[in-house]
Amino acid sequence: MDAGTAHDVFVHVRIVMGTVIGLGLTRLLMGAAGLIQHPQRAKLSLIHLLWVVSMSVELILFWWWEYDLARLPSWNFGIFIFLIGYAVTLFALAALLFPDNLSEYDGYEDFFIKRRHWFFGIFGLTFLLDLTDTLIKGAPYFQAMDLLYIAQIPVGLVLSAIAIWTPNRRYHLAFVVTHLTYQAWSIGFYFETRG
Repeated sequence: MDAGTAHDVFVHVRIVMGTVIGLGLTRLLMGAAGLIQHPQRAKLSLIHLLWVVSMSVELILFWWWEYDLARLPSWNFGIFIFLIGYAVTLFALAALLFPDNLSEYDGYEDFFIKRRHWFFGIFGLTFLLDLTDTLIKGAPYFQAMDLLYIAQIPVGLVLSAIAIWTPNRRYHLAFVVTHLTYQAWSIGFYFETRG
């Protein structure tokens, strides 16, 4: 596959990924708009709202970081399916934050805690998907990552496993604040050093 063809494939893949990511952002934005329109419909939750912010950032960062795929010299169907699958997992996280119906639950926090197994199972998977994505981008890209990037993978997996296990609200609040802090740091660090 020549460079022109590889670039054309990248554009096509980016459009499909963008569609899935756009659906995830739409779900989060519509859910947030619903909270503003009907604040009394269900009990709000700081934990839930912070995960909404974090997943919004995650979707935007995924879209931004995938631009580095433009440097791939060639493409195959396996890489395409992997990337679409990764985007679908991020969409699933967004969808899990805003269920179609909350009538079975005592608000968003109750829903989130009772469905944490699904949310954090998928969230934990994203750490492994991100590592695979980084490796697909090539050895120079991977080697440019710092130790904190490497360390966040096992730490994220362990924190997600604990979140699956415990319904403790303090733990869940600390986890989302930690994740938002890491996201803020990584935006500052990587956008400053890698552009």
